[in-house]
Amino acid sequence: MALAPRLDLRQSQSLVMTPQLQQAIKLLALSNLELEAFIGSELERNPLLEAGDAIALPAREEVEPVEGAEPRTGPEASADTLIARGAGAADSPLDVDYTAETFIDDAPADGGATLRPAGSDLMASHGLSSHGSEDGPDFDSFAAPEIGLHEHLMQQAGAALSGMRLVIAGQLIGQIDDAGYLEADLLDLAYRLDVPLAEVEAVLAVIHGFEPAGVGARGLAECIAIQAREADRYDPAMACLIANLDLLARGQIAHLRRICGVDEEDMTDMIRELRGYDPKPGLRYGGDRPAAVTPDVFVTPSGAGWVIEINGATLPRLLVNRRYQAHLAGSARDKAARLWLSDCLASANWLIKALDQRQRTILKVTEEIVRHQEGFFRHGVTHLRPLTLRAVAEAVELHESTISRVTSNKYLACPRGTFELKYFFTSAIQSADGGEAASAEAVKSHIRTLIAEEKPDAILSDDTLVDLLRARGFDIARRTVAKYREAIGLGSSVQRRRQKAMLR
Repeated sequence: MALAPRLDLRQSQSLVMTPQLQQAIKLLALSNLELEAFIGSELERNPLLEAGDAIALPAREEVEPVEGAEPRTGPEASADTLIARGAGAADSPLDVDYTAETFIDDAPADGGATLRPAGSDLMASHGLSSHGSEDGPDFDSFAAPEIGLHEHLMQQAGAALSGMRLVIAGQLIGQIDDAGYLEADLLDLAYRLDVPLAEVEAVLAVIHGFEPAGVGARGLAECIAIQAREADRYDPAMACLIANLDLLARGQIAHLRRICGVDEEDMTDMIRELRGYDPKPGLRYGGDRPAAVTPDVFVTPSGAGWVIEINGATLPRLLVNRRYQAHLAGSARDKAARLWLSDCLASANWLIKALDQRQRTILKVTEEIVRHQEGFFRHGVTHLRPLTLRAVAEAVELHESTISRVTSNKYLACPRGTFELKYFFTSAIQSADGGEAASAEAVKSHIRTLIAEEKPDAILSDDTLVDLLRARGFDIARRTVAKYREAIGLGSSVQRRRQKAMLR
């Protein structure tokens, strides 16, 4: 059979992710702060987009209240409920005389529109306004910038040293890490600066007297010794204790008493004083302030139910500037300009719809989490129930991967604190009596409570913890107890007994 080229027409189906769908999936996984940066870049790229004052709806969802909740409408609704819903606007004002002497305008809210708030001149001088801002003035902007460790040490060196000694101090301070420890080799530094080693050691001794106490040490023992000298507690017994910190870490208290030549009471006092010293004094000045977590969702109680709101403080409302679009459409003369304008309009409309769908999806998933974990929101972590992504996906009729993207890098703020949405998805621990399974986080909370309540002379072993947990209804193995105990940062029974012996 001869081979020859030919054309065939075949029809097939395939799933293709369009660029819009890929971007929608990306938006779903972003946190509020990341989404704010993305919106900022889109505002710069697309001239038809403009930012409004607030996030577009929907931003609020209510979980159905249980039976017996306070009515929201009707004649049985409370006054606070009716006023909150705007039903108090039609009420007539009270028949009172505000000019009487019994009504004294001594409160900030009594002054009316003519009252100037205290500090308004200071706020105006900094470009701030006491009206028109929901968050109020940013008082953190008035604070002086925090000084770093190296700057703080150089200020003290400039006041205590001069000439070549100040140069040596600058080289030494430059090689002190954030914890306050010196990483320099004194002999190498003396060789590079062409100065005697004794001169470098003398400058280092001066640095050891700077604040914070213990800075410039070359090890933990020297750091503690400097602080003990600063507190005038560096006697021979304390010197022996500091020189044998490894024995203290291993809990060999009897051996330490013989080395230091002190009795049990003096050793207890020395250990207690040793715990008061700072092993990393430089951290009081070094490092950036950790950024606070910005919640993406707020959950607040409302009668017998819950109100779920999207945090719109960080998300501007996107709008399409129709006037500017009409102006550009009228000035577009060639086909390329009209095509570019059409693409910008389509991209802007799609982004607005994608953001709206993102908020709806987050609210829907959070509503299901709150409905399933209502015991946690009302009573605490001990009432946290096991929950999986698949269970939520089936309840809200979404794919499991979508639930995973929604709950990643998202935080929920409620009266009990701020939690990542992933926190509410935990594995199940079977009940000892065959009842409803318990959450792993609830078991960890019980382990933490049991260990916190143990007495110094009756330390609970892992086997004892297993028996106590089974008495509380948790069917759990010893290795699981050990794993959970280590996960919450608690040592073994031997380590805890040793620590409590040091504190007695």
